[in-house]
Amino acid sequence: MGSVQERMKAPYRIEATVIRQEGTCAFHHTIGDKVIFDGVSIQGSMCWSALYSMIPKIHAMLYGARFPWTKDPDTATHACPDGYNPVIFELKRFPASES
Repeated sequence: MGSVQERMKAPYRIEATVIRQEGTCAFHHTIGDKVIFDGVSIQGSMCWSALYSMIPKIHAMLYGARFPWTKDPDTATHACPDGYNPVIFELKRFPASES
């Protein structure tokens, strides 16, 4: 049956990369920062407010969700909730086997 980690491992991994940052990010995110999600672990550092707001999108993408408003089904964007100092992340999906 396998361990819980083996059973929870998603068929995809998501790389969240900072593609734009305006103003002063309290967490000091800068363009190029990257965080990787695989359904079991999170690799990298991320502001809790940004993380908390993007978890539903990350979780959906890990398990194959497609959003009708995106041109590429494997790419989405997400803005942190700080409207005065926005950080924009690009979320890219890859098959877990490409880890």
